[in-house]
Amino acid sequence: MMRSRTLVARWCLLIVASAILAAILEELAVPAALLLGPMIAAIAVVTIVGKLPFPRWPVRISQAVIGCLIAHNITGDTLATVLADWPIFAVCVVSVIASSSVIGWFLARYRVLPGTTAVWGSAPGGASTMSLMAEAYGADFRLVAVMQYMRVVMVALTASLITSLLAVPIKTAAAINWFPPITWNTAATVAIIAVGLGLGKLSRLPGGPLLVPLAAGSVLQATGIVAIDLPPWLLAASYTIIGCSIGSAFTRDILRYAARAMPKIIATSLCLIIVCAGIGGILSALTGLDFLTSYLATSPGGADTVAIIAASTHIDAPFVMAMQVARLLTILLVGPSIARLVAKLAERSPTE
Repeated sequence: MMRSRTLVARWCLLIVASAILAAILEELAVPAALLLGPMIAAIAVVTIVGKLPFPRWPVRISQAVIGCLIAHNITGDTLATVLADWPIFAVCVVSVIASSSVIGWFLARYRVLPGTTAVWGSAPGGASTMSLMAEAYGADFRLVAVMQYMRVVMVALTASLITSLLAVPIKTAAAINWFPPITWNTAATVAIIAVGLGLGKLSRLPGGPLLVPLAAGSVLQATGIVAIDLPPWLLAASYTIIGCSIGSAFTRDILRYAARAMPKIIATSLCLIIVCAGIGGILSALTGLDFLTSYLATSPGGADTVAIIAASTHIDAPFVMAMQVARLLTILLVGPSIARLVAKLAERSPTE
C-alpha cells in the first residue's frame, strides 16, 4: 500500500511540475516547450525523489504521432521543390550530414561520449526523432536527448539573433484552438496512427512505431489522399509523454556524466551551427535566397523546431521545410549505417 501511495505521489508531483515548467518555457517562447518542460520535470523527480516506472504503450503511441507529424510536412509541393532543385538539395544535405558526422567522430574519438551516442547526438534531425531512433538502435538516448535539446535551444537563440540583426518582420501568433472540430482527415490520421503502430510493432523494426506511420502518412499525404491533421491537444500530449519518458530514464550518474561533458557538447554544437550557417551563406550567395531562409534551411536544429521558427517569420517557408524534410528522410535512411561506421572509425583511431 505504501508503494502505491508513493508512486501516486510521485506521479502527481511530476504532472504538476511538468505543467508549471512547460508554461514557463512557453511564456519564454522556447521551442518544444511542451517537451522540454516535462523532460526537465521528470529528471528532477527521478533524481531527487526516486525512480518512476514509465509504461511503454503511451510512448509507442506518441512515437506514432510524431511519425505523422513529420509526414505532415511531406506534401506534393515539398517533393516538387526537392525534385526541381535536387542538385542544390543533395549538396546541402550531404554537406550538413558530413559535418555532423565529423563532429560525432570527434566526440567519440576523444571519449567525450560513446561512439553511436555521439553520432546520433550530433545528427541534424528532429531532436525527438533522433532521440527515439537512438534508443531503437541501442545508443544512450538520454545523452542523445541532452545533446539534441541543447542544440535546439542554441539554434532557436541564434535564429532569433539573426532575425533581429536582419530586421526580419515577425508574424503575430494566433491563439491556438486546442480542440478543433474532428474532420475526415483527423479520423484518417488517427487510423494511420493506429494501424501504423500495430504494423510497426509486428514488424519488429527498430523504431517501427515511428517509422511505419511516418512512411504510410508520407505516401498518403504526398499523393493527396489524406491531409495529415493532428489536433493540438494530441500533439501536446505526445510531446509531454515523450519528454517524461526521456526524463524518467535519467539517473544521478548519467547527469554527472552529462555535466562533465557539457562544455564540449556546447562547443561542438556551436561549431556545427557555425558550419551550417556557412553552408547557408554559400547557398544564399548561389541562389539569391535571403540569408535567414538559407540559414534555417541548413540549420541543424531539426525539422520540427525549424518549422516553429519559420512559421513566425516572413521567409520562404516551403523551401526551408523541403530542405529540412529531405535531410531528415536521408538521416532516417542512412543514419544507422553512418552511426556504426563513424563509431568503428573512432575506435580504430589512435587515442594519442
